[in-house]
Amino acid sequence: MKTIKEFELTGKKVILRSDFNVSIKDGKIISNERITAELPTINYLIEKGAKVIIMSHLGKIKSEEDKKKNTLYIVYEELLKLMNTKIIFSPATHGKILEEKISFLQNGEILLMENTRYEDLENKKESNCDEELSRYWASLGDIFINDAFGMTHRKHASNYGISKFLPTGIGFLIENEISGLSPIIKPQKPFTIIMSGAKLEDKLSLIKSLVPKCDKLLLGGGIANTFLAVNNNIGQSLASHDLINEAQNLIAIYKERIIMPVDVKVKNDTNSKVKDISDITDNDIILDIGPKTIELYKKYISASETIFLNGTVGKYEDDGFEVGTKEVLKAVSQTKAYTVIGGGDALSSAEYFKINNFSFISTGGGATLNYIATEKLTCFEE
Repeated sequence: MKTIKEFELTGKKVILRSDFNVSIKDGKIISNERITAELPTINYLIEKGAKVIIMSHLGKIKSEEDKKKNTLYIVYEELLKLMNTKIIFSPATHGKILEEKISFLQNGEILLMENTRYEDLENKKESNCDEELSRYWASLGDIFINDAFGMTHRKHASNYGISKFLPTGIGFLIENEISGLSPIIKPQKPFTIIMSGAKLEDKLSLIKSLVPKCDKLLLGGGIANTFLAVNNNIGQSLASHDLINEAQNLIAIYKERIIMPVDVKVKNDTNSKVKDISDITDNDIILDIGPKTIELYKKYISASETIFLNGTVGKYEDDGFEVGTKEVLKAVSQTKAYTVIGGGDALSSAEYFKINNFSFISTGGGATLNYIATEKLTCFEE
């Protein structure tokens, strides 16, 4: 795999695939970590006199309404604040407007193209790695630098597709990710993974690959609820009910490794309160782990030599349900272990609570999990 430094870049049109899939709330970027993490690669291309064409996705595009709320213009505005160079925005993802804007680029200038997933409105051309779209985007440049680590577990037109038609290399961010994650690939024991998320289906195959590698898997969020539902009433809580049998099978095999909440903070029709798992009623909604679980998780965290944290254990953005996420983050940041956090929600929560003392902060979510589980970057495979 060639690196960015192995190319002659001066005067070349360089397509840079970045990951600017930032979290947005009330029309504002919650965390610009994914943008600032890309700046070393962008600045290097500018210094070398390249004409930089940046492509990225933002959210999912299934309707015209999605296009309005997931425009990359908000990222363009952020880049203008962060950089002292000419940046052009193209509202088009194909056609004459895009091509003309690229033709006017001078050495050391940047064009940010609109959300690549706008192309998904027509037969999911981007996400399905449409060959015609891949070939077209590749025709816009001379060199392709893939630096979107957060998308390395996907084969889309804007990463895998373009690489089939242009000389391809990786940027500094992907290099840095591979280096920072190497102690997780071959971890010092005990190795603890803290995994949360809304849906088990998003991470089931990865959990199956990761559980044998770790000593403890501490669960939170909707994933924890699905595992809890095997033997408990979880009320109206978010869970993947069709995967409860899968969760049951994993518990049967890895009972000593999979650690679930023993108490939680719930919301119901009248109030919110901490309850033991056995006391949950039909109207309760689990939104955070409870104090007993926090202490239990802290015990495993403090005993670990290597820790990987993905996601948040509670709905921290809601008042009264932030304690679990904050305390777990604090515990991980204060340990002497090699610590990695990854995933948009984890990054946003760490920034929200101003907790940043980790050995490595990964910009990937599913991509980080996939790399740890498989030790491969899918978008670079044949």
